[in-house]
Amino acid sequence: MHRYEVTRVYSHTDPEPKMLPAHAVFQFPWEVLSGDVKDGDSVRTFGRLITYQPEESKATLSAQHAATPHQVVIQTTFVEPFEPIIGAQYIVLGEIENVDEGGVVIRARVLNCVDGVNLALLQRAINVQRTYFRERALSEGDDVAAHPLAPP
Repeated sequence: MHRYEVTRVYSHTDPEPKMLPAHAVFQFPWEVLSGDVKDGDSVRTFGRLITYQPEESKATLSAQHAATPHQVVIQTTFVEPFEPIIGAQYIVLGEIENVDEGGVVIRARVLNCVDGVNLALLQRAINVQRTYFRERALSEGDDVAAHPLAPP
């Protein structure tokens, strides 16, 4: 069974709250694969599409960090029909699922082709955002490690 954190959304016209998945925190592909992200957590990550297996509804994104390629498996069932562009850059938003073989799979809710995005600038923006949230948490006296946007 999957553990999903949900957010209650209220509307002035509908008194019953609607349940939404938790917001997704940007994680680098190497962080997703490191095991620091828990089963059921919502994440955003990116990579170049290197394989797509339509019969299994699986795609593989690859990103390089410190001269090491990191490959993240994406379950595409919720985003099909999917027209893959092999070699293009994608951003995925979904939930982490631990698999029996000891790896992780991201169950994609959103899978967008972002070919042309400057990945170095995206990584820098993610790091600047993390620094901002860490500094804000420190100034407010919060536990930095407990903050959902704190770096792993």
